[in-house]
This record gives sequence, C-alpha cells and structure tokens, in this order.
Amino acid sequence: MKDEIAVPTMGAADAPNAVYDARALGRPKMIVFGLQHMFAMFGATVLVPTITGLSVSATLLFAGLGTLLFHLISKGKVPAFLGSSFAFIAGYTAIAPMLPDASGNLAVANTALLPYACLGVACAGLLYLVLSALFRAFGAARVMRYFPPVVTGPIVIAIGLTLSASAVANCQTNWFVAVIAIATIVVFNIWGKGMLKIIPILLGVIAGYVAAVALGLVDFTPVAQASWIGLPVLWENTVFSLAGPGFDTGLAITAIITIMPLAFATMIEHIGDISAISSTCNRNYIAEPGLHRTLLGDGLATILASLFGAPANTTYGENTGVLALTRVFDPRVIRIAACFAILFSFCPKFAAIIEVMPACVIGGVSLVLYGMISAVGIRNLVENHVDFTLSRNIIITALIIVLSIGISYSAAGAIVIPTGSITISLSGLAVGSLVGIVLNIVLPGKETIYSVDGTMVEGDEQLAAHSDELPLEGPTMAEGERAQK
Repeated sequence: MKDEIAVPTMGAADAPNAVYDARALGRPKMIVFGLQHMFAMFGATVLVPTITGLSVSATLLFAGLGTLLFHLISKGKVPAFLGSSFAFIAGYTAIAPMLPDASGNLAVANTALLPYACLGVACAGLLYLVLSALFRAFGAARVMRYFPPVVTGPIVIAIGLTLSASAVANCQTNWFVAVIAIATIVVFNIWGKGMLKIIPILLGVIAGYVAAVALGLVDFTPVAQASWIGLPVLWENTVFSLAGPGFDTGLAITAIITIMPLAFATMIEHIGDISAISSTCNRNYIAEPGLHRTLLGDGLATILASLFGAPANTTYGENTGVLALTRVFDPRVIRIAACFAILFSFCPKFAAIIEVMPACVIGGVSLVLYGMISAVGIRNLVENHVDFTLSRNIIITALIIVLSIGISYSAAGAIVIPTGSITISLSGLAVGSLVGIVLNIVLPGKETIYSVDGTMVEGDEQLAAHSDELPLEGPTMAEGERAQK
C-alpha cells in the first residue's frame, strides 16, 4: 500500500506544537496525561460489562493488556487505546440476555450462557487475523470491495435498532433518572468544552448515578462487602470453563454464527479509527506500521479478552479526541493509561460501585448510544454516496434491515435449524449480515467507488488502476461508537 492511501492530507513532518516524545515533559506530566486518557475511556469501557453482565474487573484488565499487546504488535508507534466495543453488545444479548431480578428488572448476569457468547466473540476476532493476512497479501482496496457501505451501513443501523428495546425497558424502571442521564449527555456533547466534550457518556453516568443515589435507588451493600484487592478473572466466567461433558455444541455453533458477522462492521470501524489517529497525529499509520499490523493487534486483543470473559476490544475515539486536545502524541502516554486500567482491575470494591448502578441509569445512557449507532449507519450511507436510485442497493439495504429486525423481534427471535441432535439458531443480525454480503457479490452492478479527490471510479475493470486511491477512512461505526461512547 502506498502512503497516500486513506490519509492524503497527512505528511511526514511533525504537527505544529505537538509532542511526539513525552519524556521531554517529565515523568509527573506523563503520568497526568496517562490518567487523562484512562479517564476518557473509562465511562464507555465499563458500561459494556454493565449492560451485558460481563465482569467489570476483567474488562479493565484486558482493556489494559489488550492495549499493551496492540502496541507490541504495531511496533509501539500508534497512540491508540483499546477499550470495550459496543458493536458486539447485540451478540451478547442474543446469546446470553440479562435475567430479571426480584423486582423484574433485567439486571442479573446470565453467567451460564455468557461464556458461549464470549466464544462467539473470540471466533469473530479470528476474522481480524484473516483480514490482516489478506491486506498484507492483496492490499486493502481489493479486500474492502466486498464490504462496501451499502452492506456495512445497514448492518450498523440494524445493530442499534435491535438493541433499542432493552434500553427502553431499563429506562422504564425510572424515567426521571434516565432523562437526567440523557440530558447530561446531550448538553455536554453539544455545548461542552475541552475535555468535558470528550467524555459526555462518563458525565451522563455520573449525573444519573448521583440522581439515583439521591432518590434512594442504590443499594451499596455489595460495595461494603467487596474487598479492596482481588483477582479480576474467575474461571467460571472464561471460555475455558465450557470444556467438559456439559458442553452444548449447538449453542456454541449458534453463538459463533450469530456473532462472527458483527466483526465485518467492527473491522471497518478499526480502519476508520486508524485513519483518524493518523490524521490527528500527522503520521501515516496505515502505511507504517500498516493496517495489517493494527488489525492483527486489535484481533488478538479481542480474542485474548473474550477467552477470559471480557468484552471485545476496539480502538477508542475518545482517546483520539484527547490526542487532539492535548497534542501529546507519544504512545508511551497511552501505555501509562493501560497500566492504570490494569491496576484498577484488581480492586473488587471499585468494580462493585459500577455493578450496583441502577438499570434506569444504564437505560438512559444506552438509549443515546444505541440511537447513535443507528444514526452513524445512516451517515455511513450518506457520506459514502450510496446511490439508492440503483435497485441493487435498495434490495441489499432493505433485506439487511428487515431480516435483522424482523427475525430479532419475531416470536422465536431467531431462525432455528435442527441438525440431528444439534439445534442451531441464527439471529436476525447474523442472517441479515450474511444475506447482505452475498447479495452484494452476486447481484449485477457494483457499488460506485470514490477516489480520494472525489473522482468516481466505476466497475471492476478499473479497480486495479485506482486501488491505492480508495478512501478507507470514510464514516464508520468508529465515529459513532466513539461519539456515543
């Protein structure tokens, strides 16, 4: 791949007033900047386990370890932090939905089924490794032609819409608190300045939490009972705990087929994130260390995290915002933040504070998050100039959305396929994603491709001549997941 791919405005020179070696600032300032990065990622990262029932402590541990692994594989050159991905929440809820508590609120982790969902996510991480190898062998443009915006945009839209019902259900436990959380996010996201604009989700969680405490909705008994120091990973929460006579082969296959297609959206999200970081830092990380290395690092971090019962990892836009705000582009600062995340993971009392958060707070924040995921899918279609005067594009989009939503909210909630003693259930998102990918390949006509300068490149025969011009940084789920996270 040539240097101009995906980041044509970026040069090799240092950005004005930027710091590329934070050691010149001294250790105290480096630590402060590291804490700031941890503060930026914290709200979104811990929200995912709160929504899905996964361990908060394991999440923080593998966000830190995943970030360090990513930096190792990417030669320590890319200042990216890896936190919890929102894209896979739909997969967790499809395989291991939260269970009702004594009051009927969906707030109890489905610990029996979560390891199966984590197995599906680990297999999804393998797709990163495959795409990384393909990028290395054939170049990004030839591979990404099979995942154009007309496919990935509707998938992202469907992810948000599929999750919407759970957000409303949580809000209904106390709409007053939920609205406080929502209003806080909106106010700081629109009118916030500096660091406050970068962390609206964290501020929404804090505001909703404080309101819930004031109304007497929080039981701090688990916090008082939790110890200050403890191990962040429990064996029964890991994928390895599935080994044995009780292993459900049908459920495992269902989880893999349901969750793996979600990786198509997150891999494109990753490309958008790396492009954004490159532009922010005035360095072409797509060329060096290369997308094949960053995808490999993200994929391995996701596999590692999911095997030990933590959410899938993804590069975080909040931390890219901190880079732009502070103009300290040294990856060492990100690694300091990763070390702080690992340190916090060994404090069960801290995790307990997060785990007793009322459902109404989670619902208010989730309502914004899920809506913005769908909105970013729409933005993906619009800003990539998807032509809906073409019948093929209408058919692909229509079938992805209708199958994803219709199957998810049908009586069965999935397409059930008995195969002997094994029963496989295909979720709406899995069916919609697979149908969209296949239709894009088999239907006549191809998606119009735009080069960096805006010139249209149409047809397969011209693909090779323009392969180094394909913009890979277009609006992706990354921007929405980050803006909402």
